[in-house]
Amino acid sequence: MQCRLFTISGTVQGVFFRASTRAQAESLGIQGHAINLANGQVEVLACGDVKALEQLAAWLNQGPERAVVEQVQQAPARPEQPPVGFTTG
Repeated sequence: MQCRLFTISGTVQGVFFRASTRAQAESLGIQGHAINLANGQVEVLACGDVKALEQLAAWLNQGPERAVVEQVQQAPARPEQPPVGFTTG
């Protein structure tokens, strides 16, 4: 299992981005979270197998219907404790 931290920029708050990300992550068996950041971005911590993470990364570049994704940054992540389930904050 690997973990990645994604930061998504654009019109990504107020467009069901977190809830849609949760649905995608759960369908792929990914654990983690999606949270709104104060600067208008969304942070996604995703832990799962490499293929599932690649599928989620591809989806994050599109987002849900009402989102306008301008940029997706990603980096390896090492959470102190492995996440359980997928939460939105």
